[in-house]
Amino acid sequence: MSQHDLFSPLNLSIDPTMANLLPYDGIVQDYGVIFGQDDADAYFDALYNGIDWQHDVVKLYGKTVTTARQVAWYGDDGVQYRYSGSTRTALPWSELLLKLKTNIEAHLAAIHPISFNACLLNLYHDGSQGMGWHSDDEPELGQMPIIASLSLGATRKFVLRHKSSKQKIELSLAHGQLIVMHGSTKRYWQHALMKTTKVQQPRINLTFRQML
Repeated sequence: MSQHDLFSPLNLSIDPTMANLLPYDGIVQDYGVIFGQDDADAYFDALYNGIDWQHDVVKLYGKTVTTARQVAWYGDDGVQYRYSGSTRTALPWSELLLKLKTNIEAHLAAIHPISFNACLLNLYHDGSQGMGWHSDDEPELGQMPIIASLSLGATRKFVLRHKSSKQKIELSLAHGQLIVMHGSTKRYWQHALMKTTKVQQPRINLTFRQML
């Protein structure tokens, strides 16, 4: 793939009538794999090698913990994100991230008109690294945020769990797959990336957000 091809528009196909994966209290829509193997590989390689990855430092039960996974926070000038006792200030958009953001916005516009101003990236080196139950419920996201989540790399199990009923919805997120969470999802549902000994390959997840 040439440098020109790498930054060409994504071939997204959005169906406004797409079914909601949640049975109640929120909306999660699965747009499927949005580009082919070669394109997905090129995006993964460019991000894996070009992002300023850092180990995350969070506070859990009063203790400061450095995570095995690595993270990066990119966005508009001055955009900050506060979670787990720390404040992150966004790095400037890279050319590739800005192109991904612009194309996803364009193809979501028919049913989700939005301009994302930040992107949180997570790098999981293998299946031993995951993400515990959480809701993306930071005040900066607003009451009913739209979060577009793009997966690249190894296929991993993503699970949503209702806070009250404990009902679970499981998804296997594949290389190049896009899901969108919106509505009241963050109020009623948690989600997690499950650990597994079966996966030895890395995965990158990009979550595009609109921070208030």
